Amino acid sequence: MANTCGIDWSERHHDVAIVNQDGAMVARARVSHNITGFGQLVELLAEHAAEPTAIEIAIESDKGLLVAALRAAGFVVFAINPRAVARYRERYGQAGGKSDPGDAVVLANILRTDRHAHRRLPADTDLACAVKAEARQHQEAIWARQQTMTGCGRCCTTTTRRHSWRSRTWRTGPPRPCNA
Repeated sequence: MANTCGIDWSERHHDVAIVNQDGAMVARARVSHNITGFGQLVELLAEHAAEPTAIEIAIESDKGLLVAALRAAGFVVFAINPRAVARYRERYGQAGGKSDPGDAVVLANILRTDRHAHRRLPADTDLACAVKAEARQHQEAIWARQQTMTGCGRCCTTTTRRHSWRSRTWRTGPPRPCNA
């Protein structure tokens, strides 16, 4: 049995842990969420296996650029439900506090002990990759439209309030105190 890797995903960085078949910590690192960080991750995995793609990886998400890059590089990736990770976390400590480096270790151990209970992400066909790319572009277009409309709405609301006060002033004169 080979080493296993757990990655606690984040938008800015990822905590990585590699454990051996006995559960001993082999390596730990924090890599950034960019191409440099991905390179560091692949180097770390290469240091601890004859063939880097032989190390199986557990991560809490089945989406995102990191997962797509790992799969494109030939790694076997297992998506572990975050609720399952929370239950497994109780095995390793009673404090119940979440820590990103600790979750990376928990993920690596989940794969080491209970690989059979979790699903490996299936390989995508070319058609599936094309549909995902198209859906991602569509979603980004929707977000861009919403941001534009929100900004336009703020501008129009401010302008409308200013002009409505001016139009009332023109018709009725300036606002009067209640006691006048």
